[in-house]
Amino acid sequence: MKFKKMLVVLAALLMLGGAFVTCGWGGEKKMAERDDKQLVIYCSHPRAFINPLVEEFEKQRGMKVEVIAAGTGELLKRVESEKANPFGDIFWGGSLNTMKPKADLFENYISVNEGHIQAAFKNKEGSMTRFTDIPSVIMVNTNLLGDIKVEGYKDLLNLSLKGKIAFADPSKSSSSYEHLINMLYAMGNGDPDKGWDYVENLSRNLDGKLLSGSSAVYMGVADGEYAVGLTFEEGGAKYVADGAPVKLVYMKEGVISKPDGIYIIKNAKNMENAKKFIDFITSKDAQSIITTQLHRRSVRDDVDPPVGLLPKDQIKIIDDEEQVVEKNKKAWLDKFKDIFTSVQ
Repeated sequence: MKFKKMLVVLAALLMLGGAFVTCGWGGEKKMAERDDKQLVIYCSHPRAFINPLVEEFEKQRGMKVEVIAAGTGELLKRVESEKANPFGDIFWGGSLNTMKPKADLFENYISVNEGHIQAAFKNKEGSMTRFTDIPSVIMVNTNLLGDIKVEGYKDLLNLSLKGKIAFADPSKSSSSYEHLINMLYAMGNGDPDKGWDYVENLSRNLDGKLLSGSSAVYMGVADGEYAVGLTFEEGGAKYVADGAPVKLVYMKEGVISKPDGIYIIKNAKNMENAKKFIDFITSKDAQSIITTQLHRRSVRDDVDPPVGLLPKDQIKIIDDEEQVVEKNKKAWLDKFKDIFTSVQ
């Protein structure tokens, strides 16, 4: 009988232990059960985009990588909530304009490849490794557009496009926030304060439709739900390469081309492996995969640009003012929300 009781107790303990393993934020295992996790990546990129890079890293380094995917805003909140005991090691995604105000969440590390990073994309801050160079673009569904001309922002005010424009909430999508910055500077002729009239007129033409994330924009255009969408270059370039009825328009009023980044989470449990991943992702091998397979522009100075994308010297590139953008992020997002709400 005593032996049977011991078995019952042991079984109960095992069941209780299993409950602790499976519980946790988002359904992942508890930190104590992470012995076999060599690298944990929080990522806002689509899995189809990052998988070739993650698989190559695992093959080269013999490591096991766990990817937790969600939107940039959601993942940033998670990193903040886990500051005392981080679960993730790498944060992969988010434009620099989105991430710089959160720089205190990330570890300083300069990649071994920094000598081959283009001058404009150097990690001057210490914790902001550049990953790819991303122009903002307008994506057009050629089947739906008909004879409507779309060459830039101004053309999106055509009443024939009302309710047919895909745009994500800039407080949730870093690519949409980049577009908000782009239109303020482009339509304000370099003065973002003078671009808000355009934002108000565009908001009217959105007809109450504001999408929840970046992927909803380019997928919505490719699937024929919207005639045009405000997105980032790679979001639409894959569909162009695959022969979908879409094309990319580089706004004639001016295009801001900004890098996105990859960051080591402060006090990461797998710090050395996180540094190895940063070195890998900025290597010539990885950056060549990015340009030849994933339709993005490299930040390195020794990697050829992607075939089929418009050369940057043929795009009207304009600049924002980083300090102004950083200072005004909350105010601009609040103002956009007020405008969008008021015109509905």
